Amino acid sequence: MQRIEIAVIGAGLAGSIAALALARRGRKVALIAGPRGPRDRRTTALMDQSIRYLDRLGLWESLRPKAEALSTMQIVDGTQRLLRAPPVAFRSSEIGLSAFGYNFENATLLDLLDAAVAAEPNLTVHDQAAGHIDIQPHGVFLTLADGTALEADLVVGADGKRSATRAAAGISTREWSYPQTAVVLNFRHSLPHNNCSTEFHQESGPFTQVPLSRNLSSLVWVVQPQEAERLMTLSAEALSQAVERRMDSLLGHVEVTELPQAWPLSGMSATRYGRGRAVLIGEAAHAFPPIGAQGLNLSLRDVMALDELAGKDMKTPVPQDFGDRFDRSRRVDVWTRTASVDLLNRSLLSSFLPVQMVRAAGLHVLSALSPLRHLMMREGVEPGRGFKAFPEMLKERIMARR
Repeated sequence: MQRIEIAVIGAGLAGSIAALALARRGRKVALIAGPRGPRDRRTTALMDQSIRYLDRLGLWESLRPKAEALSTMQIVDGTQRLLRAPPVAFRSSEIGLSAFGYNFENATLLDLLDAAVAAEPNLTVHDQAAGHIDIQPHGVFLTLADGTALEADLVVGADGKRSATRAAAGISTREWSYPQTAVVLNFRHSLPHNNCSTEFHQESGPFTQVPLSRNLSSLVWVVQPQEAERLMTLSAEALSQAVERRMDSLLGHVEVTELPQAWPLSGMSATRYGRGRAVLIGEAAHAFPPIGAQGLNLSLRDVMALDELAGKDMKTPVPQDFGDRFDRSRRVDVWTRTASVDLLNRSLLSSFLPVQMVRAAGLHVLSALSPLRHLMMREGVEPGRGFKAFPEMLKERIMARR
């Protein structure tokens, strides 16, 4: 039986980053990669806090040339309802940042992580699935598909929505679904995006364009399932025309550059994010619709919390209650982000007039009141950042008026 300190199950973005971070802390880590699925053609926008973490891990310099800055985020009410909200623009310069974050293709980061993981001396990769996971008070015992036996002090579940780690830890979930499907694609456009992301709110959900390098953008188009099926059958030319019409030709002529992918939308949250010698990160812990660039950013905050806890006392073994400590550290952040994304998505779907009034009024207040807008921008970039800066910001405004 091979003895290690930490076993990370799942080699997606969250799992690979977690394994690399823990190994660079000095822990002996095994990454149970399992078989790789089809190449991920989606893109991800990482906010400033996540980018700074990748930089600390030595990954950002290699990723930066292939990422595009996200400097302006605007919301446009594209519904045909009686009460429509005014357009709202969020500019990173308003809160002293050159960019809220950066957008890049998931496959680009995965390739970079594969190279970094392979070169890390404290990290061993097993290209096998975990056949059996036994979590005991005195240790974690794993048997891989090829019969390899491992013993660890801690197991990190980064193995997705159907997590075997979560099941082995006896942690249940709350799950829900939406009458929506996300159609995901990249497209070329004739006018420059100027590092601006535009989110059109429509009755079926958001239509979100995010800048990529050169005159390219990624798109997440949330529609009803039957409409998604129709869009997936369109020719490249017809789909390009549909995207251009939906954007009101904001970026000029549109040309879809590759076949789209479709993802049914659902939500899930584990009832706990850790127990005993097991912790859950990424989609093993939480999953929700691709709204507001929150998914991978929330997963990276899982990794940051895990990294910090694992590095507190390197001279002693990982304690038996590590998972319980991790759970307490992650509850508030995960609950608030999950609830806010769910609320925003349901407000778009609701035809109930009072709900539409509240949503429109909220966007109007954000547009009109810069202190509140700044607070929301800072919170979107890093939880707690806005509330910490709010008293100082009010003081500066009072002094300026005097």
